[in-house]
Amino acid sequence: MATLSTIIFDCADPGALAEFYRKATGWEVASADDDFVYLGDGGPVQLAFQRVAGYRAPGWPDDAKQAHLDLKVDDVERAAAELVASGATRPQFQPGDGGWLVLLDPAGHPFCIAAG
Repeated sequence: MATLSTIIFDCADPGALAEFYRKATGWEVASADDDFVYLGDGGPVQLAFQRVAGYRAPGWPDDAKQAHLDLKVDDVERAAAELVASGATRPQFQPGDGGWLVLLDPAGHPFCIAAG
């Protein structure tokens, strides 16, 4: 049996993307160099960001996005405003009939926020 340890995102600038998710989650930098940054909260799973030459963001609402994060928040609209102020964008296409909100991180990865 395997244990999930890290979810890694490809990007052009791991430091900048890690800073966005550090603000979004409150997690701290666990380790970093020029090409990788790891965030964690002391739990068993970390988020990591790796530099990829020629990185291209996934499309939204392209079905080829592969994977995304779901984040629980206390207030969806307040959290959306804070995340947009930190560099996220709010795309026009929003599936789910208001059950969640899709945002794009600064590297273009979609993620969802929902009341938790």
